Amino acid sequence: MRARLVAVIASSSLLLGVSIGFAAKYQGAGIDVIRNKPDKEAALAALTEAEHVANGGSWELIAVGRVYYLSGEKARGQALFDYATTGRKPDGADFERIAEVYAEAGENDRASDSYEKMLALDPKDDSSQAVVGAWYIRIGQREKGDALLAQAMQRRRNSPWYYVRAAESLLGVSAGR
Repeated sequence: MRARLVAVIASSSLLLGVSIGFAAKYQGAGIDVIRNKPDKEAALAALTEAEHVANGGSWELIAVGRVYYLSGEKARGQALFDYATTGRKPDGADFERIAEVYAEAGENDRASDSYEKMLALDPKDDSSQAVVGAWYIRIGQREKGDALLAQAMQRRRNSPWYYVRAAESLLGVSAGR
């Protein structure tokens, strides 16, 4: 009986400790981080806070880096892209998101490099081939784009997304999600 009571007390204490730990997790500063500040100062404070609450998540850091990069703070944005893709096993989607930022910035060579890194991680990923193929068509490299789309469609002819990607790029419509 005594051993059971000790076990119940110990497990209750553990549960209480875990609950306190979750409650103590940083929740973010809220609206006060931007309230009553000039736009630039508020934006930088919001980005700093976003980076803090991102907790090292690659997609979150890439999103923060995107805003820095496209707003002219390219070095800071690039540093976040590099951090999100080094020191851990990057995901192809990480390179896709970074490529999209470069494309938004009009830096096609950098976008192509990032897309190629995405393909290198999994050369047989037909979804990635379709995305990158559409990218190449969009930037005027039709032959290269058609080849990648052909590979993707050969594996999965019944995916409507590959046909949508092809149509978007051929008609000059920005890529959808």
